[in-house]
Amino acid sequence: MAKGEKINFSTPSGFPEFLPGEKRLEVYLLDTIRRVFESYGFTPIETPAVERLEVLQAKGNQGDNIIYGIDPILPPNRQAEKEKSGETGSESRALKFDQTVPLAAYIARHLNELTFPFARYQMDVVFRGERAKDGRFRQFRQCDIDVVARRELSLLYDAQMPAIISEIFENINIGDFLIRINNRKILTGFFQSLGIEESKIKTCITIVDTLEKVGEAKVKKHLETEGISVAVTQQIIDFIKIDGNVDNVLDKLKHLSQNIPDSQQFNLGVTELETVIAGVRNLGVAENRFSVDLSIARGLDYYTGTVYETTLIGHEALGSICSGGRYEELVGVFLGEKMPGVGISIGLTRLMSRLIKAGILNTLSPTPAQAMVVNLQADLMPLYLKVSQELRKAGINVVTSFDKRGLGKQFQQADKQGIKFCVIIGSDEATAQKSSLKNLQTGEQIEVSLENLAQEIKRRL
Repeated sequence: MAKGEKINFSTPSGFPEFLPGEKRLEVYLLDTIRRVFESYGFTPIETPAVERLEVLQAKGNQGDNIIYGIDPILPPNRQAEKEKSGETGSESRALKFDQTVPLAAYIARHLNELTFPFARYQMDVVFRGERAKDGRFRQFRQCDIDVVARRELSLLYDAQMPAIISEIFENINIGDFLIRINNRKILTGFFQSLGIEESKIKTCITIVDTLEKVGEAKVKKHLETEGISVAVTQQIIDFIKIDGNVDNVLDKLKHLSQNIPDSQQFNLGVTELETVIAGVRNLGVAENRFSVDLSIARGLDYYTGTVYETTLIGHEALGSICSGGRYEELVGVFLGEKMPGVGISIGLTRLMSRLIKAGILNTLSPTPAQAMVVNLQADLMPLYLKVSQELRKAGINVVTSFDKRGLGKQFQQADKQGIKFCVIIGSDEATAQKSSLKNLQTGEQIEVSLENLAQEIKRRL
């Protein structure tokens, strides 16, 4: 770079950077989500941001996701080392695009050190080469849970997922939401009964999954492009539009199973869905929080059974705010044995940005400090430090003003940061072992003994 040349220090497109109040909101959401995850016994892990490319691409794991490769950039005087860096061929590496594929590799690497069923949560950053736009990022944080077992995994783990989703969003208090549940075996069995070729069924399921995004007309067009007749296409549309309350839809499915040929896969899906719904009810999830939606399929090929998508009522344009499902073969890709799993994911960065924009969530104040000890006299700094520490020991977050400025300026600084209280101690107050406590939100100012200061602030917070 030439001397004096200006550096473009703006953030790359699609890579978010938070202001303090936004970051504090993210931390609050992470803490809320973590508490719910841990209340169900999930344990934290973290996998590397970088995985071997062959792991991320194994047996179609990549799907439609654009992966960022890792290529070392050597300084001009070290170019000869590039060939020795091990970044070519089978050693090619890339940034992880989700948490589920790295989880499968993690289990394979630590198989003999883990206890199964293995229930973990992860809140890592992932990377995708998407076209950056509103609510879409190339770097974003996902909050995932998965339970993986060896050979068999109870469907009650599937039932537990909606209970966890419901508890998280009720705690965050974002308004009414609906967890939509389906089973891909039902779709697979129905398509089989229509005589659709096995090789086309996954593609048809993927097309059906786009119904909400592209509309009925485009879904029909895409199905017909796959060689599905107009009549069969209409049967598919009629099927996925079956609605009603949960029991009504289940009754319609059971009735339908008696009238379709080769219904084994279809019946298995219906039976599994009934088991999951019963478990959801036994876990106390409110009836208005979940439904059966036959159009939900989840686009990734590795989902094989129960699938979920969560919608914020009145803000459906936000898309799914939490999704996931059951998979049978993903972990086995690396180990050659059956290891079924089920999980859900909250794309927290995307969700938070959209909820802020929609006015559903508000950013927090820029600082966690609840009080500021202002600086009136340099010679009283030892007392200011002592009072600050005593407040902290009482559980109050405190900023001490080290720079002596006008009292009004210090009040302005505290108010701008969202600090509620200012503690004012001058010579007279120090002699009397008292302070003035000013509430910046109301303007009220009272006199409090230093002995009772912490108790008074906590009472008023």
